[in-house]
Amino acid sequence: MTVKPGPIDALDFLEIGSQLSDEERLLRDTVRQFVEDKILPDVGDWYDQGYFPKELAKEMGAMGLLGMHLEGYGCAGTSATAYGLASIELEAGDTGARSFVSVQGSLAMYPIWEFGSEEQKQQWLPAMAAGEKIGCFGLTEPDSGSDAASMRTSAKRDGSDWILNGSKMWITNGGIADVAVVWARTDEGIRGFIVPTDTPGFSTNDIHKKVSLRASVTSELVFDNVRLPADAVLPNVVGMKGPLSCLNEARFGILFGAVGAARACYESALSYSKERRQFDQPIASFQLTQDKLVEMMISVNRSALIAMHLGRMKDAGTIRPAHISFGKKENVRAALAVARSARSVLGANGITLEYPVIRHMTNLESVYTYEGTNEVHTLILGQAITGINAFS
Repeated sequence: MTVKPGPIDALDFLEIGSQLSDEERLLRDTVRQFVEDKILPDVGDWYDQGYFPKELAKEMGAMGLLGMHLEGYGCAGTSATAYGLASIELEAGDTGARSFVSVQGSLAMYPIWEFGSEEQKQQWLPAMAAGEKIGCFGLTEPDSGSDAASMRTSAKRDGSDWILNGSKMWITNGGIADVAVVWARTDEGIRGFIVPTDTPGFSTNDIHKKVSLRASVTSELVFDNVRLPADAVLPNVVGMKGPLSCLNEARFGILFGAVGAARACYESALSYSKERRQFDQPIASFQLTQDKLVEMMISVNRSALIAMHLGRMKDAGTIRPAHISFGKKENVRAALAVARSARSVLGANGITLEYPVIRHMTNLESVYTYEGTNEVHTLILGQAITGINAFS
């Protein structure tokens, strides 16, 4: 029997949704509804005020979004692709929402889950999965960004304890966190430490006057002779393998999330272009506007296909770090181009928070840089295809 194709869906041109299982569609639609109900009505005000509603953590936890791709300890144990689909929907709301989930699950919970002792897992993961405890990840320093191995933060043994000194910078969730996973230089190499934020000597300074990621908490972490017990160290990893594996987990969510930001910009521009009239006709009827809309649509669909393919690879166990760099580099770059083009379609309205475009555009400027700059991912890919390390 010949099946007649239905009309083309401008919002899912390649019918990528048809490639999802019923369970994946249900998860996607549930998170999308959560974003529509809990984030989109107020996120413009949050962004304007430089505010992230901490109470969202427990709501996200109740939905199973925190550490959702991890097994056990109160975590949902979903597929990597399902985690990616949730990231798309969260970032279609705002990068701050996706960043919160990403940091909580992939940067704070994941290292405890992967490298922690059973006691550490039992102590922290169930509460973090429920959103009752908020985590952050301390790697970047004021003078150590892409070259994370040159960190100055150090931990010295003092009897059976550790003494932690130094600082970390640009830390998402830092000022609202209950626990920080901090990477520090020790005599035996780079080690990870679980640091409750009420430990004496630990303090944070929130970073203000941001024009990007305003609906997200970004902080400096300061360690002034922070005394930690022997069981604060993550026992099952030494060296940069620890933090780099966490970054790969987070980058995976980012390459999906960028699709959501791009999609939100494209949908806003498409809707606006059909309503906005100039010279007695909708601007969607102009050839130059249609060119912009078509290029946006192609970029969004191409990025979604890349993300879905990488999600299936991760679930099959065939993905490598360079594959994730491919997705992070390309999808964020494409999303930023979509946001800029959408801003031009909206004209002067494109710079107001009445529409989501300028918010996504400025947020994506940060996403372009964090979790590995665009240049770093370029060099990772260059090494993958040439076998030559061009980092130094």
